[in-house]
Amino acid sequence: MVLPRPAAFALARFYTRLLDLAIPRLRRTAMQNLAMALPQLDRCEHARIADGVFTSIARLLVTFARFPHIQGDNVEGWMRCEGYEHFEKARGNGKGVLFATAHLGNWELSAFAHALLATPMHIVVRPLDNPRIDALVSRRRALSGNRIIDKREFARPILKALRDNDAVGILIDQNASLDNGAFVDFFGVEACAGTGFAKLAAHSGAAVIPGFALWSEAERRYVLRFYPPVEITGDAAEDTARIHRLLESVIREHPDQWLWIHRRWKTRPPGEPPLYG
Repeated sequence: MVLPRPAAFALARFYTRLLDLAIPRLRRTAMQNLAMALPQLDRCEHARIADGVFTSIARLLVTFARFPHIQGDNVEGWMRCEGYEHFEKARGNGKGVLFATAHLGNWELSAFAHALLATPMHIVVRPLDNPRIDALVSRRRALSGNRIIDKREFARPILKALRDNDAVGILIDQNASLDNGAFVDFFGVEACAGTGFAKLAAHSGAAVIPGFALWSEAERRYVLRFYPPVEITGDAAEDTARIHRLLESVIREHPDQWLWIHRRWKTRPPGEPPLYG
C-alpha cells in the first residue's frame, strides 16, 4: 500500500522527530553551527531552522522511498526545472558538466529527476558502511538511468564521463581533511573544503554549474534550480572559495533546507582548538 503523499510526509516527520530525540548531538551540532554562522539570529530562530532541517530530511526520505513510482510522466508533480538553459549552454561546449551540489534541499531527487527531465548523469557517492543497505540505495539511485561512481576511486571515471560530454554531480559541502582541502571563508568561519572538485574542473575544462533541488512551499514541490557557470581559473583554493561563496548565498536564502547537523567546521587550522566536543 502506498500512502497518500501528505500522510507519508507526516509519518516521515514523526520518524525524524524520533531521530532528533534519540540522537541529541545532531541538534546540538546544528545549534552550534547556526550560532557560529548566523550570529545575527537569536536562539529561537536557530531552533526554528533546526526544526526545518529535520522536516527537510523527512521530505527527502519520502521522495527516496517513492523513486520506483517517479517516472517521466509524473516527475513534474514532484519537481520542475529553473535555469535549465545554463546546463544546455554548458553542455554545448563539449567538455562535460560538473554539477556542484550540496546537502541542501533534496540532493537525491535532483539527480534522480534530472535523468527523467533531461538526460542520465553520473553521481559520485561514498558507499554506505552496511553493504546490503548500500546495494539497496544504489539500486534506487540508478532507477532513472543514472550511473554511480564510487567516491574512493572517482578521478578516472569522472574524467572519462566528462570526455564523453556527460554530466557528473558531486556534493561539495562536506568537511575535508587538511591533506586534501584548503580553508575557505564559509559564513565568516574558516572551513576546510576539498579542492579535488576544482582541480577536476580545471584539468578537464568542464563547465561548473551549481544546482540544487529546493523545496517550494507555495508549489508543494521542489524546484531544481541551475545557476550560471562558476569561473574556474586553475587556482584550486580560489576556485573552491568562489564555489562556496555561491553555495553560502543559496543556503542563506533557504537556511532550513541545509544539513546543519553535519560537523562542517570540524577540521581546524593548525594550532586552533576543536570546535566540537
